[in-house]
Amino acid sequence: MQNINTKNAPQAIGPYSQAMAVDGVVYTSGQIAITPEGVMLQGSVEEQTHQVLKNLSAVLGEAGSSLQDVIKTTIFLDDMSDFDRVNEVYMIYFKEHKPARSTVAVKSLPKNALVEIECIARCKA
Repeated sequence: MQNINTKNAPQAIGPYSQAMAVDGVVYTSGQIAITPEGVMLQGSVEEQTHQVLKNLSAVLGEAGSSLQDVIKTTIFLDDMSDFDRVNEVYMIYFKEHKPARSTVAVKSLPKNALVEIECIARCKA
């Protein structure tokens, strides 16, 4: 197993890794809209989704992977009425490549985030 850590995404806010790679697969921790500098975005769900996907891309890149290598994502929303708005941003990052996905509503997210996304992807790490 390899611990994946990059300064191009926010550092973990708890006792966990940004991602772990094992046997050619990377498993990311959930990303919320914290910038690599540690600032939580307070913007719209669209703005937060962009930051989340940039964070995931940076973590995947550190593992020798990319969004095009993603096998499955899980999206956590604090309000399911944001589903369509998140999809609009999500489609910018996942155009032709459409990984398997689950989306669930949760009572709340860390730092009062509106969206959190985790993924599983192929990697070279």
